[in-house]
Amino acid sequence: MTEEKLRILLCEDDENLGMLLREYLQAKGLLADLMPDGEKGLRAFQKNKYDLCVLDVMMPKMDGFTLAQEIRGMNAEVPIVFLTAKNLKDDILMGFKIGADDYLTKPFSMEELLFRIEAIIRRVKGKKAADIQVYTIGGYTFDTAKQILSMGEKQTKLTTKENDLLTLLCSHKNQILERNYALMTIWEENTYFNARSMDVYITKLRKHLKEDESVQIMNIHGKGYKLVVPD
Repeated sequence: MTEEKLRILLCEDDENLGMLLREYLQAKGLLADLMPDGEKGLRAFQKNKYDLCVLDVMMPKMDGFTLAQEIRGMNAEVPIVFLTAKNLKDDILMGFKIGADDYLTKPFSMEELLFRIEAIIRRVKGKKAADIQVYTIGGYTFDTAKQILSMGEKQTKLTTKENDLLTLLCSHKNQILERNYALMTIWEENTYFNARSMDVYITKLRKHLKEDESVQIMNIHGKGYKLVVPD
């Protein structure tokens, strides 16, 4: 997480669950404002600036879907995660239609909620980083729009997957790019086949970057990859 604490709007009418979630998130370095119903959640959002909203779908006074629509009317960008006891396809589709960034069906682990919050925040930051069109990678120049990696007169046209993966690595340069985050961002699903496919693309990118020995794509065991470039 960043040094500045992220502020979460947590709307959950189950008092015990809500308090447990708030205490857990705060213990992990987040600020969490707990609201017991949708109306209080809306008033809190109107008064405060939040980095992300976690909304229970079934709440008194105003349900999570209605609250999300109200929030979207005020802020089209703030990420929203829905919590629900239901596992109905129509509800899930409704949530994403409104603009949900993720969806958790009860019961879920608090660790999973934290992981998804962190993944969404990184994705939001990644979108901002995506505004960068040209990266310098050691002796290479990487044009993300043209999908071209060049060094001097030599130019390599990247495939779309190679381009997307290298862009992610560049947006996390000298930091760990988590494996699951990369899979969900580029392949939209973490499966064995997609994981093996990503390994192949990592190998291809290493070959593309081999002319500059100061540039490496490192395997970080159990976590993911790190694009190491000289400062």
